Amino acid sequence: MESLITAAARALEAGDPLGALNRVALRNDAPSLALRGIAMAQLGDLAKAKTLLRSAARAFGPREAVARARCVVAEAEIALVSRDLNWPAKTLAAARATLEQHGDLANAAHAGHIEARRLLLVGRLDDAERTLAELAAAPLPPASQVVRELVLAGIAIRRLRTKEARTALGRAAQAARLAKIPALTAEVDSATLILDTPAARLIARGSERHLLLGEVERLATSAALVVDTFHHVVRRQGVVVSLGTRPVLFALARLLAQAWPADVARETLISGAFGAKHADESHRARLRVEIGRLRTQLAPLADISATKQGFVLAPRKTRDVLVLARPVEEKHATVLAFLADGEPWSSSALALALGMSARTVQRALDELARSNKVQSFGHGRARRWMTPPVPGFPTGLLLPGPLLKT
Repeated sequence: MESLITAAARALEAGDPLGALNRVALRNDAPSLALRGIAMAQLGDLAKAKTLLRSAARAFGPREAVARARCVVAEAEIALVSRDLNWPAKTLAAARATLEQHGDLANAAHAGHIEARRLLLVGRLDDAERTLAELAAAPLPPASQVVRELVLAGIAIRRLRTKEARTALGRAAQAARLAKIPALTAEVDSATLILDTPAARLIARGSERHLLLGEVERLATSAALVVDTFHHVVRRQGVVVSLGTRPVLFALARLLAQAWPADVARETLISGAFGAKHADESHRARLRVEIGRLRTQLAPLADISATKQGFVLAPRKTRDVLVLARPVEEKHATVLAFLADGEPWSSSALALALGMSARTVQRALDELARSNKVQSFGHGRARRWMTPPVPGFPTGLLLPGPLLKT
C-alpha cells in the first residue's frame, strides 16, 4: 500500500490532485489524510483541506515530527490563500525550524516562501526580502523556484524596479516550464501582465494619458513637480512634501496642479476641497487660510499666487507640473485594489494589509457590496470578500510544490 502513497505524492507534485485522490480517497491513515488535504486545497475546497490536514497532524505519532510540520506548512498555505493573515506566524516558524533540523530543506524553503508572501501582502517588504535571503543557499525544486521568483518580482514591483521585476518573472517562467504545472504557468503569466497593464494616469496641461509601471518608475526621477495621488505627496526628484494627514491641503494641491499653468477659480477650489455646493464668505475665508497653509508646506517646491479669479501654482526650478493619478478613481479604490487579485479576503486581513481600522474596512465593503462591486460568502469569522469573477480568467494557486516527501 505504500506504493499508493508514493504515487499520490508524485501526482500532487505534478499538479494532479485528482490523480492523487484516486489513490488515497478511501484511506484514513495519517499520510493519506495529509495527501487528501493537499489535494483538496489544490482543488479549491479549503475548508475540507484544513480539516483533513489537522486530522493528519493529530494522527501522526509523537516520533513523526517532520510529518506534523509538513501538515502545519500546508495549513499555513491554506491560510495564506484564504487571506487569513492573522494565522500564527510563530507556528509556521516552528514548523520550518523542525524541517530544517531534520534535513527537509525543500519543505523548509516552502515554509519560508509562504511567510515571505504573507509579509509582501501586508507591505513589509524589508522583512520579506530578509526571509528570502535566509533561503538563498537552499537548493529548490522548480515549483518552489517559481514561488521564490514571484515574491522577488512582487517586491520589485512594489519598489518600482521594473527591470528587476521582469528579470525575476523571466526566471519564474523558465522554472514554471520545468515544473510542468499549468496553474503555476498561469500565475506567472498573470503576474507578468501587471508590467504591461496601465498602472496610473498622467494628468498635465489639461490632458491625460495612461502610464505603464516602467513609465511610473521613470517619473520618479523626473525633474517635474509631481503631485502623487498614490502616496499623497508633492515631490520633485529628492524633495518630498507629504500631505497624507492633510487631505484638504492635498486636494487643493491637486486642483492647482491639474489646472497649471492656468489658475483655478475660488469656487472650484472650495467645491473640490471642502465639498461645498454653494460658496459663502465663510468658505472664502477658510480657503484663504488653507491656501496659506499649503503655501507654507510647498515652499521648497512651489509658490501659490492669488489671481483675479482664484489662485495659481508657480513651481520652482521646473517648467513641468504633473499629476500622477490612479487608473480608475472612485471611493474605496484601495480596498478594490487588494480584492483585484481574485482571492477571497476577510475584512480583518484587509484591515491589516491596508493599515486601516476593521470598522472602516467593513463599512467600505458594505458600501461596495450594495453597488455590486464586491461579493461575500460565509458567515461570521469565515466570511470572505472578493470581486465578482471574470469568466475564463485563470485563478492563482499557491500550493505548487510537494509538501510530503516520498
